[in-house]
Amino acid sequence: MQDRVRRLNDAPFREDGRYVLYWAQMNRRVDSNHALAYATDLANQRNLPLLFYEGLTCTYPYASDRLHTFVLEGVPHTARRLERLGIGYVFHLRKKRSDPNDVLYRLADQAGAMVTDDYPVFIARCHNSRVPAKLKIPYFAVDSSCIVPMRHFEKREYGAYTIRPKIKKVLVDHLKPAPPIRVKRRFDVRLPKLCTNVVEAGIPKLVASCEIDHTVLPSQAYRGGAQEGQRRLRRFLRGRLRRYANDHNEPSAQATSGLSPYLHFGHLSSLEVAMAAKDYADEHKLMADDFLEELIVRRELAFNFACFVQNFTLDCLPGWVQQTLAKHDQDPRDRIYSRDEFEQARTHDPLWNAAQKELLASGKIHGYYRMYWGKKIIEWSPNHAEALDTMLYLNDRFALDGRDPSGYTNILWCFGLHDRPWGERPVFGTIRYMSYDGMRRKTDVDSYIRAIERLA
Repeated sequence: MQDRVRRLNDAPFREDGRYVLYWAQMNRRVDSNHALAYATDLANQRNLPLLFYEGLTCTYPYASDRLHTFVLEGVPHTARRLERLGIGYVFHLRKKRSDPNDVLYRLADQAGAMVTDDYPVFIARCHNSRVPAKLKIPYFAVDSSCIVPMRHFEKREYGAYTIRPKIKKVLVDHLKPAPPIRVKRRFDVRLPKLCTNVVEAGIPKLVASCEIDHTVLPSQAYRGGAQEGQRRLRRFLRGRLRRYANDHNEPSAQATSGLSPYLHFGHLSSLEVAMAAKDYADEHKLMADDFLEELIVRRELAFNFACFVQNFTLDCLPGWVQQTLAKHDQDPRDRIYSRDEFEQARTHDPLWNAAQKELLASGKIHGYYRMYWGKKIIEWSPNHAEALDTMLYLNDRFALDGRDPSGYTNILWCFGLHDRPWGERPVFGTIRYMSYDGMRRKTDVDSYIRAIERLA
């Protein structure tokens, strides 16, 4: 556990604290949560109850009906789980910018110590750099997002082939269940009226009351929450895992897990998914290696990248990529589309339009076609920097699995990150190229387009 924990300030434990506070920023779940387990240990050591705080504000970047709804759909189940465990729960929805923004600090004023999630991107990264100095209690950040803790690696890895042997060397020590949550004292502290009551039927009304982007509607394909994540995991294991190795790059085969939104919002942990896949494969004599490669090696390579990079710009790409992009940045393009045309899926390419429509309707693009989606934005943008800005905007605003280390790494992969040089060509230089004809040869494009038209 200690290799997952960072103490981010030097404040002493408050001796008259009434509880230990866990702030669920990114791992919005009770089970398989190392940060919550660490908070439980702190509380038990001091014979204090434990309080679980989860907030949702109207001010985070690209706040929308889609993202708010997905988070809120997980709240009722979290409340029930915590009640059974004897842990206090405050979920607070900050609806308007004029509403107070001090709930965390009000709760911290009565806490002996605070534990939160160690996460390398988005608002958690900002919070974990700014909040600790404002507190008079210890502030611990715990990695419960990776199987092998991301801070285990002391430098940025060049690619999957360099991080893979390092992960395999220590994986046996980490591929084991997170500690169970058992508190010595049930939560019995009287708190100010800070909690927002969330019931399933009332979620649309709550979302409508918030000062957020109401033009990005809730996903038509994904419902939030740990229960729904577990249901999708079971469906994947029983009906898709055996087909994953051969069919995961064929969207019409529906062989992928669809779990990335649940991993991003912390409704599932990669650890519990990996262990479930391994156990199911062993029991049914299946091979899960390809799936575990994506879930562990590729995902944790993304966290490693995000951990050591401050800003996701072209400047963070390898030297060979920067050189070839600089050489070809001003190459003539056959077509150029504006950001609005990309957003509205108004290009000449029916496959690209379908991928964008999938993003608009569901909040996700199939992984193989997402590569193609990104490559074509490079091809049809006036320069590489604008192509990156367009991808980041569309991903962060519409994707349920956006604002995530994997999402940012996948986008920058389109520009050559964690890849190798290929044959030189206009616009792309020596970074990998993908074509419409290649997609038609390798996948059932027509079936995908028909399915997306039905969805959209």
